[in-house]
Amino acid sequence: MDSAVPHLTLAAPLNDLLGLLSGLVDVAGWLLAHWYALALLVAGCWCLTEWVVRHLARKASAERMALELVPTRHFDPGLEEIFRRGVQLARASTSMPWWAPRRTKAVQIRLRADGSSPLRYRIEGPAGGERLLSITPFGPAVTVKKGLTIADKPRKHVVRAEFILRGKPTAPLRDVPLDPDPLQPLVDAVCDLRAGLGDLAELRLDIQRAPKWTLRARRVQLMSDARRRERREAQRAARQLRQDASGVEDSLGWQLQQLIGSKPAGAGGGRRLVMPPVPRRVEPAEALGKLADDDHLVRVQLLVMCASDTEGRAEARLAQLQAALDVFGSGSRWAMRGWHLGPWRLGTHRWPSRRSFERRWELGHCQPPRPNWVHLEELTGLLKPPTRHCRLPLLAGDLPTFEFGNPELLLQGIYRSPDGRERLVATYARETLFEVGVGKAGGGKTERALAQAIGWAHAGGGLMFVDPHRDSWPRALPFLAHEPLMQRITLVDLNALGPSPRVCSWNPLGMHQGGAAHEVVEAVTDAFASALGWDDTTAPRAITIMTAALAVLVAVNEAACKAGQPEDQATIFHVRALLADVDFRRTALAAVKGRLDGETRAWWRVVFPTLPPDAFAVVLNPMARLAANPVTRAFLGQPVGTYDIRAAMDARKIVWVCPGGNGPTHRLLTALLARDLLRAVRSRREIPEHQRVPFRPYFDELITLTGAAPETIAAMFEDFRKYQCQVHGMTQLLARLPGPVRLSLVQNASTLATTAGSRSAIAAITAEWGEDPSADQVATMDRFEHYLSATVHGRRVGPVQIRGPLLDEVFADYARPRQVRALERAALRNAGALPLDVLTDRAIRQGDRVAALLPTLVSSTAAASRLTKDYA
Repeated sequence: MDSAVPHLTLAAPLNDLLGLLSGLVDVAGWLLAHWYALALLVAGCWCLTEWVVRHLARKASAERMALELVPTRHFDPGLEEIFRRGVQLARASTSMPWWAPRRTKAVQIRLRADGSSPLRYRIEGPAGGERLLSITPFGPAVTVKKGLTIADKPRKHVVRAEFILRGKPTAPLRDVPLDPDPLQPLVDAVCDLRAGLGDLAELRLDIQRAPKWTLRARRVQLMSDARRRERREAQRAARQLRQDASGVEDSLGWQLQQLIGSKPAGAGGGRRLVMPPVPRRVEPAEALGKLADDDHLVRVQLLVMCASDTEGRAEARLAQLQAALDVFGSGSRWAMRGWHLGPWRLGTHRWPSRRSFERRWELGHCQPPRPNWVHLEELTGLLKPPTRHCRLPLLAGDLPTFEFGNPELLLQGIYRSPDGRERLVATYARETLFEVGVGKAGGGKTERALAQAIGWAHAGGGLMFVDPHRDSWPRALPFLAHEPLMQRITLVDLNALGPSPRVCSWNPLGMHQGGAAHEVVEAVTDAFASALGWDDTTAPRAITIMTAALAVLVAVNEAACKAGQPEDQATIFHVRALLADVDFRRTALAAVKGRLDGETRAWWRVVFPTLPPDAFAVVLNPMARLAANPVTRAFLGQPVGTYDIRAAMDARKIVWVCPGGNGPTHRLLTALLARDLLRAVRSRREIPEHQRVPFRPYFDELITLTGAAPETIAAMFEDFRKYQCQVHGMTQLLARLPGPVRLSLVQNASTLATTAGSRSAIAAITAEWGEDPSADQVATMDRFEHYLSATVHGRRVGPVQIRGPLLDEVFADYARPRQVRALERAALRNAGALPLDVLTDRAIRQGDRVAALLPTLVSSTAAASRLTKDYA
């Protein structure tokens, strides 16, 4: 009985084990017989898991943020700054709730071109990473603002592509230098994008930090592949050795060697011993390449979408972007995912991959292909916005396209886009406050200003074109000879050309226009002081004498206008009579006794008699020069002038002023006109700002004009914008302009343009652009080519190279050569121009008219004094 116990104890576990094995065999048999049930169970579990993951992923994707990065023009980051930005992006990709699927834990870089900007740079990612990404290592060189939702309208033709790393899986991408910008190929690929045709191109790069187990699995696979390759290489080498040995043994030479050899056949030395090569040891660093190091290793997903309303343009755009990405290729390169099958391509653009692409595109999910492992250093070119080394195309949103007759646009020139298309570009009139054009003679700066002025005139704008040499007037005539413009054009030509010249008139002291007396006195005195170099240090007495004399004459004119006799007003030439003629002076002072302030009356009574006769020469000499010139005598010697620049501003007139000459007399006349313009513009302060009519003075040959009135021209470039008056100036050399004018021009210029010229002459302009372009580049431009920088929507655009508009080309449809004579007659008629000899006679007789007026004014003053005393 006792001997049976151990046998029973061992049999029970054995029976249980056999029963378990039998059960497993039965289950395996059932599963083999009912395999479809297992497949359905697995498929059901997979579908349920995928549904849950997608549901959570959609929920997580709804909590994404977007940041728009706008670089400044001089943005030039270093490698360390870009690398730190990449670290920020990688860290921000994990800023998601714990329950969020891995496909949502990514940061997306969006490079988008849709016509609104050359290349918009946008960051999208988890909402939790917004605070981390809002402050960039780039500092103030990049502005970070919250990105708005982008809603794209449907396009007729859309192509999609996903890019995968091909080539050696462990090889890095090419190390692309920062100068030129690595984004330049992408910018060039979209530079000919046309928003009017619905063109759109967008590249999205998703960056994701992969889990350690994924990286380990990838490394195990790469090591296995490397060992397998080494074994295959060893086996291939062994086969080659055996083949080589067999070939040697079968050769005639080897057989002869065996026959004549000392050893007999069969003695053991018949065949050669071949040692097969041993597989080389696989080094992990060599086999894993860039995957050997864990530091800053990420997975990436690169998606591209191009669209257009025109057939074929989207496909061509995708090919351009694919070529642009080839710049990053080296041992590893970006290649489009899919296969070619004849003329067809099977990839993300077609079923069944298209649905996955659209889901990832719309929700921002990152499911990168297995080979897409990169270090942050490999993505240097994509981790920052375009830098100063990137040549950006000029889009319609940067400089709008000029439209004839549009008063909101101001013509600037002709821009040639990279694809060869040309368009007329413009700036917005409300933002073009001051404009400066520099360049050598004949370079096209005046032609460009004329085209701009003519376009502005046809749009209904008022302007004043000041040209001392008169060359611009005959050039512009055929393009202004339109009936609606003939009513608005006024010609003030002081060159006295032809056998019977006609001249208009102007009385700087005239009070029939209702100006303030002290402003008129100040304007004329300042004009003389500016032209003659008077100041409180060198010529204080001359300024005092001129001020006192003008105060008396202006008071006389006020009295004449009040008495209803504006035709008897004094002119600037009556200063000589007031200072040199005792009777005239005594009568004039008595006539305006009640109109002068106490200090002026005291000066004439106490100070004037003490002045020596030679004290007046400094004032009388320029008057004598003005009177000796028949043109200036006729122009300034009329009591009621027809020239009224303030009225011309308010009525949107087109005033062409040709003062003529560059001598002392003409400089003085130019100074008077400039100071009157300054006074007239400043007088618009009485008009509410929204009611001020825009007016544009164009000053050609600033060197000539500023030689007469430097401080006045400088004040124009400083003050006129406040009164809706925008100044345009042209000059050959900035260096020859007076210091105040030059500083005001460059400081306040909304638009700065230059043609070709000497390197030293244009260096001042290129210095304002940061030597981009350099003076050497600008100096070698062709004729009529310009570099221009402008202000559009509050930011500077350019400098960009444009071609100056030629009148015969741009305004060919507006040319009316047969109406030129009619326009000249209308311009002189509108200016009230009369024959020179008629005006000269009137100016000579005006002294007698004023002398006859003064006694009546004295009587009126005395009568008024008696009435006042009687009333008192």
